[in-house]
Amino acid sequence: MLDAICRYDETKPITYSVFKFQKLPDGDIEKYRQALVCPACAGKAYYRKASKDGKAACFGSRYHQADCSEFKPSPAKEREEQHAIEVNRLVVDSDAMIIDFSRAAKVAKAKVQPKADKATNENVAVNSSADITPAAVKADLSKSELAIAQPELVIDDDKAAAQTRIATQGLEKLLHSLLRGSDLSTSDLWVYTDEKYRWRAKNLFVNFADAVPTDNGAPRMYWGTISHTDKERLWLNPAETKDVGIPIDMFSSSLISRFGLQERRDFEGAGIILFGKCFWNKAKNRKIIQLWSNDVSRLFISKADENE
Repeated sequence: MLDAICRYDETKPITYSVFKFQKLPDGDIEKYRQALVCPACAGKAYYRKASKDGKAACFGSRYHQADCSEFKPSPAKEREEQHAIEVNRLVVDSDAMIIDFSRAAKVAKAKVQPKADKATNENVAVNSSADITPAAVKADLSKSELAIAQPELVIDDDKAAAQTRIATQGLEKLLHSLLRGSDLSTSDLWVYTDEKYRWRAKNLFVNFADAVPTDNGAPRMYWGTISHTDKERLWLNPAETKDVGIPIDMFSSSLISRFGLQERRDFEGAGIILFGKCFWNKAKNRKIIQLWSNDVSRLFISKADENE
């Protein structure tokens, strides 16, 4: 994208060319970049500054409509569309889904031991090392007391449980499907985050724009896109909203080794999904989404396609 509309002032939207936008003072760029939209379909857009190795500054969007004139097919986009198709099929054909957090580790360049969370939430126990198997889930489907979401009818017949169709999926395909508009975030599919806790998908997957602090710090799967980081790379700022921050200082080095995020530009426009808790800061004017136990296996980042 060579142009983007800035809606920082909704009464006076301004169309910027990327050449004009990159010449703005740094303070204005930081102020306006979360208010950018595609000029053709109004999908949320991002700005990526020029890279050290010569890549030009650009605008882009992970939310283009399929018929948007700015949507340019590429191998990366085709792959994401295929992921959305696969997940939609999973939603229709499965009775429950297990999130396999270990699948995200396949993109790792080096194994990194996650740091322990200093303030482990006492109200919701999550075992990040649990070995979840279809057999365990089939047995668990008969236990309605384990449902964290709205209480609903569950299978309590052994024969029926044995026929339950259990799917397993990793974070990468889940993220790409959500970015491409799959039905996952509105479905009633049971989703297991470990062998004990399950949720209706519509209650589990939350876009950053809809994030609100939960009762007792109950976790959710938050997803969306990254607008930018601060200069010290201590925080991620989602593109979908200005009042949410994601602290990464406890595991920033792991993000470099796992996802190849060497410079600030690598974060800009990237898709992200993470299992975490949402709470207010002390001033009650900004919502914080903290990665659960600072365990990077429960987070996935998909860098933006250079052709977006």
